[in-house]
Amino acid sequence: MKKSLKSLAVASSALVATATTAFAATTPVEPGDVFFTDIGQLINKALNFVMVLGALLVFGYLIWGGVEWITSGGDKGKTESARNKITAAVVGLIVLAASWAILMLLLGFLGTDLNSLFTEAGI
Repeated sequence: MKKSLKSLAVASSALVATATTAFAATTPVEPGDVFFTDIGQLINKALNFVMVLGALLVFGYLIWGGVEWITSGGDKGKTESARNKITAAVVGLIVLAASWAILMLLLGFLGTDLNSLFTEAGI
């Protein structure tokens, strides 16, 4: 264990030591460069972030249930707990996908998208 930590420390220090100024090069921020320009873009980016985060959490929970099932060793209680985690992850994925589909369907019926929903022209 200590040997692997030492080799990891040596490798990471070698990586840091070989870093050049190209790694730290940044472009100056112009006055017009912002993360979003209106509330529609903010909501769009927030919804995309929440959906990606939700999907990652669902898949993490699914993997956790799978690993728990594999390591249950035939114990009924542990297998049932793992099965419940996997079922909850699949239901969560279905709810996440359905909420996204309903939002897109609703916006399609309204003839708009998330970017133009809260802009000055849309209000």
